[in-house]
Amino acid sequence: MHHLIAASAAAIALVVASGSAQAQDFRDLARQDLQAAHDQLRANHPAAVVGGAASQTFNGWIDSGLAEALGKAGQATSGDSHAYLMRYYAGGFRDSNIAMTPSFEGLSPYFGISWPGFTTGWRDGKYVVTYIKPGVRNTPPLGATLVDCFGKTAEDLAKEKLDRWEGDLTSESGRVLTAPFLLWNRNNPFTSGVPALCNFQVGRGRPREYQLRPTPVVAGDLEAAYRATVYVPSGAPLGIEQVNGRPWVNVHSFADSAGWDAFNATVLAQAASFKNGFVLDLRGARGQSYTSTARGYGLANRIWTPEFTVSRQPAAGEITYRATPANRQWYADTLGRMQADPRFVQESAPVIEQTAAIVAAFDAALASGQQSFTLPGRAAVQDTGAANPITGPVIVLVDAGCAGGCLDTLDLLSRLPNVRIAGSTTATDSIFIEPTMVRLPSNYSDLAYGHKAWTSRQRANNTAFVPAAGLAYTGNPTDEAAVRAWVGTLMQ
Repeated sequence: MHHLIAASAAAIALVVASGSAQAQDFRDLARQDLQAAHDQLRANHPAAVVGGAASQTFNGWIDSGLAEALGKAGQATSGDSHAYLMRYYAGGFRDSNIAMTPSFEGLSPYFGISWPGFTTGWRDGKYVVTYIKPGVRNTPPLGATLVDCFGKTAEDLAKEKLDRWEGDLTSESGRVLTAPFLLWNRNNPFTSGVPALCNFQVGRGRPREYQLRPTPVVAGDLEAAYRATVYVPSGAPLGIEQVNGRPWVNVHSFADSAGWDAFNATVLAQAASFKNGFVLDLRGARGQSYTSTARGYGLANRIWTPEFTVSRQPAAGEITYRATPANRQWYADTLGRMQADPRFVQESAPVIEQTAAIVAAFDAALASGQQSFTLPGRAAVQDTGAANPITGPVIVLVDAGCAGGCLDTLDLLSRLPNVRIAGSTTATDSIFIEPTMVRLPSNYSDLAYGHKAWTSRQRANNTAFVPAAGLAYTGNPTDEAAVRAWVGTLMQ
């Protein structure tokens, strides 16, 4: 496949050099990787030792899902189809921190080999037409609701084509982010392409039948369709602008590479302007690492001051670790990297001390044959009495793209006075946190999974932030002018 030509050349060389794959093909590699991922999770994932609903989901899928995925391995005849099958197995755990991702450049949200010339979005619990390519005729109109295709309901079609393959349809965010793919041909051999005949509800009359004609993709087609359906941040991920006379703080990424040093300096320089209220825009703000949470807390400290936020931060509570040599090695390696970084040693000595204590706890648990151990996290802090420096209203704008560290940041922001969460439902995340990554035997895929359990987290496993009544945006999420006008009414 064209996605592998350049990006996977090194991986091919590694596999061949190992002497393990001269006679293998992607079907064999898929079976090998699925089994290896299963064995790694079975041996090390903390779900095996904490119990509860999250563990039940894990235990209910790890073996049955492997059998199901192995049964499909005969169709994994390319790098992209191998990646799809890995994603399917990982997606069945319903855990945002379990992922199997290609080690080469994978499919983008804008990839497809054909489409019907229009796209659907997830709106108010239905799949509706959100975009029609200019010049394409005989399509259902904008706003029409997909009813069925050849007698297969829209829901059944979505589960067949999207669930686990493209995202998690048990979550609202998974519905939103994958909806544009419903009628596209994404070259997934395990599912169908563009359906031929579908019924759409147009207005209040009876459903109307439309013939969907697969149309070759022209450069830019699918990106335009996706961006017209799902909010995708554009421009610099971090920055501050003035909208309707108030600061509008853009944080559309929690990545370390987003430019945090300059942004944090700007926040401090403009801190006085936040006093009478502002908007914090977290739409699309993904962050999966420990540092992403620290970025969010650091931003809150710069706006509200550490003295004010410290007593409002959620208590860390208890963290449960599964005592295995592999998990212990992850912490030992992490500790080594911390100690080798002079800046980290200077600025984060308490983190190094805490990590060293975790390694020591692993050593003690393994020596005594314990399967797990639990350590206390940061305790709640008494109110310092510091005054709230923000006296005006604060709107925190979120959407399905707010994930990982963005959710941890909301755990804090939602506790601050005068703060309201607005927009649309966020992503979810599991209590199994701080993913570790393992390269799978084929060298074409990596497995990531949370290697410790935040068993006492106050926000339950796989729970999203849902804006309250009056704070939920029901318009077009990609109409920026409309979104900003709506937010303006909340600030009055």
